[in-house]
Amino acid sequence: MIDKETLCKKIEEIYPDIGTCGIDVDVAYDDTNQRWTVHLQKDHHKLKTYLEQGDAELCLEGKQCVSLGIEIAQLRDTIERM
Repeated sequence: MIDKETLCKKIEEIYPDIGTCGIDVDVAYDDTNQRWTVHLQKDHHKLKTYLEQGDAELCLEGKQCVSLGIEIAQLRDTIERM
């Protein structure tokens, strides 16, 4: 099982502008749904998305970051438009 710090660092590595643009990122594992929740916050706007089971793990193993990247990009774009 991966930990939240490792996943946060990977998201920041893929999207270094998340931290520098004033968007705060946080992740938490949802035991009920058995998947990761990614929270983004900019100013007073807050959004979240759920990563499909295994997507975070595949990315951290260096195998495939496409799904994680698409989810984060969509979330970031939405919060930027708010």
